[in-house]
Amino acid sequence: MPSVGFYGVRGSCPCSDPALKRYGGSTASVTVDPGDGSPPVLLDLGTGSRRMGEALLHRFFPGATLPEGAPPRDEHEPPVEPPVHGTIRLRLSAFVTHMHFDHVQGLPFFGPVLRPDVHLDIYGPVQDGSLADAFSEFVQPPYFPVGVGELPAEVGFFELGDGGIVQVGSSVVKAREVPHIGRTLGYRIEVGGVSVAYLGDHQAPAHEGRVIPHVTEAALELAEGVDLLVHDAQYTDAEFAVKAHWGHSTIGYAIEVARQAGARQLALFHHDPTHTDDMLDRLALVAADLAGSSLPVIMAAEDMMLDLAPGATPPASCRPIPALARRST
Repeated sequence: MPSVGFYGVRGSCPCSDPALKRYGGSTASVTVDPGDGSPPVLLDLGTGSRRMGEALLHRFFPGATLPEGAPPRDEHEPPVEPPVHGTIRLRLSAFVTHMHFDHVQGLPFFGPVLRPDVHLDIYGPVQDGSLADAFSEFVQPPYFPVGVGELPAEVGFFELGDGGIVQVGSSVVKAREVPHIGRTLGYRIEVGGVSVAYLGDHQAPAHEGRVIPHVTEAALELAEGVDLLVHDAQYTDAEFAVKAHWGHSTIGYAIEVARQAGARQLALFHHDPTHTDDMLDRLALVAADLAGSSLPVIMAAEDMMLDLAPGATPPASCRPIPALARRST
């Protein structure tokens, strides 16, 4: 059975605060697992990808010790020779929505890239230079001890234009450009008879600080009739009134997108760093009231797994992500 796993659900910046413990403080990292034993499709590489990587290592390399990673070097020395890759045992594909830190910062902490027998393809929006250059600009000294090319895994970069389609195993991933600050993609994943739309960051249209109930053709295409829509819901109406052009949505607008697209279930995502667990509990009640009985709404949380069954009502059932075994180094 296909499933969606949430490893990071926070927006803007990672947070460590007891008041955020239940929903979590890691930034955007989500998986869509086909349920057929093959690797999941990865959505964004925020700080939640560290734990996402642990889960993948535990699953595909059971009993293995943690990899040592790239060799150390002095920041004033030239880059070391590229690593020698072994026989590829695991191939992964990550689809990044855009290059803001909360969606890409986890790459060098993603455990599988520290193994020479892993190949990771990273897809993302077209850049002024290249996607590879965009990642290389921040994964290098002085911002990080080593560069992307020194990571032990093979890492490939591929830019997707509006409407681009990629086949990953049994999953079909479609990209469309959606409104945000900077070029940003939303994704639709179809696998095993179910569909998931991922609009991690999505600018709601505004007039004088209030949301306009207009949804772009691209967003509607991605979310049309999906079993699950994962949607940016960072702001309350009051917050949006003073941050109307910061690139995000309200809970009400996320519900509007789901309704207009005919989505069967909605997961609210990209929670604001200031929204505590108690506040998100209250907002979940508000969202349920706004959506009514015809649209099930879930407040996404770290370590949440949604199993998707074709034709089921509701389409997704919730369970914790299986606990990771502690492994020695």
